[in-house]
Amino acid sequence: QVQLVESGGGLVQAGGSLRLSCAASGRTFSSYHMAWFRQTPGKEREFVAAISWSGGRTYYADSVKGRFTISRDNAQNTAYLQMNSLKPEDTAVYYCAADAKPPGISTWFPQVASYKYEYWGQGTQVTVSS
Repeated sequence: QVQLVESGGGLVQAGGSLRLSCAASGRTFSSYHMAWFRQTPGKEREFVAAISWSGGRTYYADSVKGRFTISRDNAQNTAYLQMNSLKPEDTAVYYCAADAKPPGISTWFPQVASYKYEYWGQGTQVTVSS
């Protein structure tokens, strides 16, 4: 089992940048593929980006491609989401999520459905003003 805690959210003007962090504790961090999702009131949780257990592969939603970068530091048990060129429509609560890597299987297929992730953080608010 892994526990996840997000940080780094806040209020920023359009065009600005923020870096979110997701600190993990518990089971070995490199045993999990990681992802970021976001959610606004009344809407379903939306996939943002995902990264393989090793950090060697990433995958992005079209809406953030070229602006956001997902990364991880397995030595620090932390995943990151660097968000640049922020837009008001990026305003949401951002969640990090973990998907356990099957033992002995290193191949990664990006998962965009929230139900594929077993563990979630509490979320961090990002507000982009116009």
